[in-house]
Amino acid sequence: MQHKRTLAGIALAAAAVVTLAGCSTTSSASTSKDDTDWKTATSAESAGGMDALVTAAKAEGQLNVIALPPSWANYGKIIDGFTKKYDITINSANPNGSSADEVAAVESQKGQDTAPDVLDLGNAVLQENLDLLTDYKVANWDDIPTDLKEQDGAWTRDYTGLMSIGYDSSKITDAPKDLNDLLGSAYKGKVSIAGDPTQANQAASAVYLAALENGGSADDITKGVDYFGDLKKAGNFQNVLPTQATVASGETPVVIQWSYNNLAWGPAAGASGNKDWKTVVPEGQALGSYYSQAISADAPHPAAARLWQEYIASPEAQNLYLQAGAFPATLTAMEKSGKVDQDALDAAGGAPKDYVELTDAQVADAAKVLAAKWSSTMGS
Repeated sequence: MQHKRTLAGIALAAAAVVTLAGCSTTSSASTSKDDTDWKTATSAESAGGMDALVTAAKAEGQLNVIALPPSWANYGKIIDGFTKKYDITINSANPNGSSADEVAAVESQKGQDTAPDVLDLGNAVLQENLDLLTDYKVANWDDIPTDLKEQDGAWTRDYTGLMSIGYDSSKITDAPKDLNDLLGSAYKGKVSIAGDPTQANQAASAVYLAALENGGSADDITKGVDYFGDLKKAGNFQNVLPTQATVASGETPVVIQWSYNNLAWGPAAGASGNKDWKTVVPEGQALGSYYSQAISADAPHPAAARLWQEYIASPEAQNLYLQAGAFPATLTAMEKSGKVDQDALDAAGGAPKDYVELTDAQVADAAKVLAAKWSSTMGS
């Protein structure tokens, strides 16, 4: 999917955003009382219906998730909502992990009760690991646009944000307008990204945006790698993994990451956030990237895994994403049905209409560039 974002659209989104300024388990039987094999069920309807799925999931009593920070796209509230609704314990492993860490856990814990049941993956890692997934279509499958789902149900896109710059306004007095502003002397030792771009989609997306801002394109992100080389040469790149805690303490005063994460780490977080934290969607080309939901083919709690997919695709959870400034995959359908949280949509600047998102092929090519050039360019 390839889009271009108009300058007027960027200004609207930027204004709105700035204003907003594992534990081990014991596996239960993977079949329900009627001997349905939920490991192979491709929909609730095909295996006895939603009531049967809920019953089987409650019998399992557990769900293993991974790499879902509570502040990321409102996952704290989403996890709480699922637990309260179904009385199923969620075991959340490695909340600050990357998409690559999720895959590593699936592979290293294969056959164990602690293995991840469900995954939330960036596209590059997703496309390289399709053999680890199993097909499942949620009840409101038709609410998900065709280009945001795999036709047999191996994965569905779920939410996106816009790549943004978060900054501590008590340390940076002039708001940056774009990534090239970050090359200036005011940003010495202050600019970080969310992980290793060869491992984490959010970090890779910072490189994609840098390419778009510097004469590159979605087809060739080499100039994005070059930009970060220049950022390091200027002494401005900070090789520290930013978290809500490092932002609150002032350790990482400038972070390039998804808009919903920058928003979550600022005043919206209350005492846990940084009251001086502001968020800017850079001028020029804007960049989005949906994360995908999937079920591990080796899920130790297959019914709970499928019920989780049903829950996060429902208007209840999709609106929770939206309340954090993340745009959900079923947004258009919710707008048409009147189920969207309109206040949250207005606060997020309205549905993003014109922006760039790399296609699967472009992501695969970008991953090759990062694998070949990132380490040598950054000297790591």
